[in-house]
Amino acid sequence: MKDKVEVKSTKFKGIEQNPSLLGFGCMRFPTLFKDKPDIDEELAQKMIDYAYDHGVTYYDTAYPYHQGLSELFVGKALKKFPRESFYLASKMPSWLIKSKDDAVRIFNEQLGKCQVEYFDYYLCHALGEEQFKPYLLPGVMDFLYQMKSEGKIRHLGFSFHDTVEVLDKIIHTFEWDFVQLQLNYLDWSFLNAKKMYEIVEDYGVPCIVMEPVRGGTLANLCDESQKILKAAKPDKSIASWAIRYAASKPNVLVVLSGMSNMEHTTDNVDTMTNFEIVDEKDQKVIDQALEVFLESQTIPCTACGYCMPCPHGIDIPQNFKTYNRFAISKYKGSFIHEYEQLLNGSSADFCVSCGECLELCPQHIEIPDRMSEISNLIVELKNK
Repeated sequence: MKDKVEVKSTKFKGIEQNPSLLGFGCMRFPTLFKDKPDIDEELAQKMIDYAYDHGVTYYDTAYPYHQGLSELFVGKALKKFPRESFYLASKMPSWLIKSKDDAVRIFNEQLGKCQVEYFDYYLCHALGEEQFKPYLLPGVMDFLYQMKSEGKIRHLGFSFHDTVEVLDKIIHTFEWDFVQLQLNYLDWSFLNAKKMYEIVEDYGVPCIVMEPVRGGTLANLCDESQKILKAAKPDKSIASWAIRYAASKPNVLVVLSGMSNMEHTTDNVDTMTNFEIVDEKDQKVIDQALEVFLESQTIPCTACGYCMPCPHGIDIPQNFKTYNRFAISKYKGSFIHEYEQLLNGSSADFCVSCGECLELCPQHIEIPDRMSEISNLIVELKNK
């Protein structure tokens, strides 16, 4: 008998099911061609079969994944298994909803594509302040609640990409059964994932985790960070630390991993079989590795302000803070927006390399050179 991946014994309010702690994310299947969405169905089927045989029961797809092909493939791939033996999640494409009729049409289309009569978990997809507005249109949420009362949706929730304040607003506007958040040991403090997790926990519903490895970032740390993790657990992958970190949070129901090859699948299954919670000792290792990683990726400014005021009006700490957020998040749009919000004359563009700040910086940062890098980067990103 095969060992099975972990299933949390904790009973969450409103969740009568016990899905596997590891969820199979169906957004990054292997493809037949580099720049096309066509799924390598033979390999992807083997990956799903392996995951299913080892106890993975949660499968997460969505309307836009693989440009609409993910739901079709998942429907075929899971058809061979008894319907009651797995839990299927899909999502309403918020950006396509202009009326209740759109919601009705798309939902029924999704049931057909997935070849099921109900979704175990159904999400309003990628909510933020703007993306939430379609659900305030007449009849849209009424329809989703109707589907839930008819058993076509077993649990209704939403995935989220916005600020803490917007999350707090959305979660208290309607009744939800769960919330899907981006949560990992980098974003826990850096992008307020901790506060968001606490809001969901206080609301009284479980959290489903997306991006536990942050799109591969936490599987490809700098060499020094990888050495720290490997010294602690030589037989475990770098990615496994991130998966375990997210799965160790007590209010987490499922951790999704977007698997794109068999190696990802087998490693994730291994990580979540005979699962080891991240304890205090492990947390210290993660903290050490993360500190080294951040130092390698960011400008080591502590915002002490010793370099201020700049005689030419540059807000040096704020420029570095804005850059550092981009260096970790890689969110181009946010970086450009934040940079342009700097007060007139206080951005890196206005640095004249006078050098007066150099002797004042206790971190010995080459401030004029870094200002030039930031200014050039902004120009480069705008021209892409």
